[in-house]
Amino acid sequence: MARRRAHEEPENHERWLVSYADFITLLFAFFVVMYSISSLNEGKYKILSDSLVGVFSQVDRAVKPIPIGDERPRTTQPDMSEVDEPQSSSELIDPLQSIMQSMQNAFADLIDSKQITVRGNELWVEIELNSSLLFPSGDALPNNHAFDLLEKVAGILAPFDNPIHVEGFTDNLPIRTDKFPTNWELSAARAGSVVRMLAADGVDPSRMAAVGYGEFQPIADNATAEGRARNRRVILVISRNLDVRRSVSGVGSGNARAADGTMQSGTQRALPSIR
Repeated sequence: MARRRAHEEPENHERWLVSYADFITLLFAFFVVMYSISSLNEGKYKILSDSLVGVFSQVDRAVKPIPIGDERPRTTQPDMSEVDEPQSSSELIDPLQSIMQSMQNAFADLIDSKQITVRGNELWVEIELNSSLLFPSGDALPNNHAFDLLEKVAGILAPFDNPIHVEGFTDNLPIRTDKFPTNWELSAARAGSVVRMLAADGVDPSRMAAVGYGEFQPIADNATAEGRARNRRVILVISRNLDVRRSVSGVGSGNARAADGTMQSGTQRALPSIR
């Protein structure tokens, strides 16, 4: 039987195309690299070139770093467009002056009716409120009007850090109840109620103190109904610093003097004229 001839694979005459394609790819990559080199940022290249020349030719520049990127000219004067201009002394805001002005604006009608008094000096500001604005007779529970009034006061005081000393005062009419055996307890409780409401409305409690002076620091004659009404009061003393608050708390704001506070408070910037 005749042997079948083995099938011969045809010879591939296009194998060279593979090598040619690889060559073209490498050539393309080469031109891409050359193009990227030729497109080098001239500014950066010049800076790098000058720096390298300076390193080898100038001794004083050998220790300087090579700048990277576009070099910005250096000047001996700062760019004033990026520097906040210092405020003049007239533009500086005094906390006590700001508090006093805000109180006068917020309670102008009550000040005109003499139910609120705002006064101050270079060391503290006093806000005197008639007790009838805040409390029923013989009680330390705030009335409905007190919450709205003290919320406005707290909104003015909360942004500042000045110490606040709340003082309570009464007339000389005796009070004998289970809750308030004497006017001492009543005045202290009223001062404490004001402190508690201010804290609830956002004033930092660590800034505040409450004290009751009872009937013993009158500002009017207790022999008349009008005088007794003036003596029933709560005073908020906003001091310039803690030393001033401590000096005031020892004798009360009515007996404290600016000179006494100045000796304990060190140098302070005085208010222009706030009376």
